[in-house]
Amino acid sequence: MKTLIVNGDDFGASHGTNLGVIEAFRKGVLTSASMMVDRPASAEAARLGAGHPDLGLGLHVVLGPAAAPAPEAAVERQLERFVELTGRLPTHVDSHHHVHREERLRKGFLAVAERHRLPLRGYCGVRHISSFYGQWGGETHLESVSPSALARILATELEEGFNELCCHPGYADEGLASSYSVERQAEVESLCDPGVAALLGDGGIRLATFHEAPRP
Repeated sequence: MKTLIVNGDDFGASHGTNLGVIEAFRKGVLTSASMMVDRPASAEAARLGAGHPDLGLGLHVVLGPAAAPAPEAAVERQLERFVELTGRLPTHVDSHHHVHREERLRKGFLAVAERHRLPLRGYCGVRHISSFYGQWGGETHLESVSPSALARILATELEEGFNELCCHPGYADEGLASSYSVERQAEVESLCDPGVAALLGDGGIRLATFHEAPRP
């Protein structure tokens, strides 16, 4: 069976991002979110997550240059902060801009994930799908985050077993320090499109969270 985790990155980045993630969960096909823990809107994201217990909630690690000498300690600190905010371990771990894939940082991420028996994006039994994204080369491409683009991904890119569709739903606001803004709202609209939900049923695709995914 094809099992799909629809995960919204950047939860906690801003109030508008939080609203978009929750709307995509309540009205759409989103099942999971990855939360930043050091942003002004992180506490709000934790409260929203607690109010929607069926939403899978993972840790979205953000590492700056200062963390480079000791990445494992930096990841562990953010995991501890996640537990402080939510009262529980995350369902999984991933990172902002996928920095955990970098050779100099990967070992630290893997050590924390294995110590807490948490799936790490791209290093667990879940296939990562990153093609639902609306910007490259400094230009906006809303056609790549349209309902038809999402339908194509569901029809052609999912494989048997666990799959993760990475997305970035949200609403632009002053707290969002990102050039990826109008694309976020387009993602919300596509994730909430009734036709997309119908395709899941027609295709025999089961929605899930990382809570069900294989553990290290």
